[in-house]
Amino acid sequence: MNMPYPVRDCVCRAAERRKTLLVLAVVFLAMAVLGICFYQTPAFYDYHLTLCERFVDRVCYSQQSVFLIFLERFAGNALFVLVILAGGVHPVALVLPPLTLCYRAYTFGGSLAVFFSVYRLSGALIVFVLYLPVHLLVDVVLLGGAALSFSRAPRFKFSKGDLRELLCDFLILLVLIAAICLLEMILLLVLFHPLGYLL
Repeated sequence: MNMPYPVRDCVCRAAERRKTLLVLAVVFLAMAVLGICFYQTPAFYDYHLTLCERFVDRVCYSQQSVFLIFLERFAGNALFVLVILAGGVHPVALVLPPLTLCYRAYTFGGSLAVFFSVYRLSGALIVFVLYLPVHLLVDVVLLGGAALSFSRAPRFKFSKGDLRELLCDFLILLVLIAAICLLEMILLLVLFHPLGYLL
């Protein structure tokens, strides 16, 4: 598949960090499992329940237009991209990508458990046709962004070239996030929202 050079360069730099990607993926999976196992912990249960209720009320069955939902979801995920790429500006800041991924993984696992235990059949439907695929696609993009940050941090010097590369990576990841949010919007429109809520 022929990709524009900036996209190919971004993908190749992320793919070069295979060990980093593997470690981050394992940590993500472990945190997701912990989220499932400990979702009933008093300190986290209400938080996970609130996240699920918000997703059901404000995304799945909202009377708001799917376009506005798209913009809100894109903005939220763009913030995650920004935080993860910010980790690449200095070695000390490399704590940001793992922390961000751990937060997403733990809340992801806890939310899955709540969807199945509280919402039952309707929760399973939401998980398999919307929540799970969209969340995982975004997580793949964020894992790639984290790999880019680990690659960039040791050599980043706020030079014109480094800043240009950082901005280019940010824009490429935003385009990928926008594509995922567009997919989510289409799924919402087809499965959950009547056509009248398109605009």
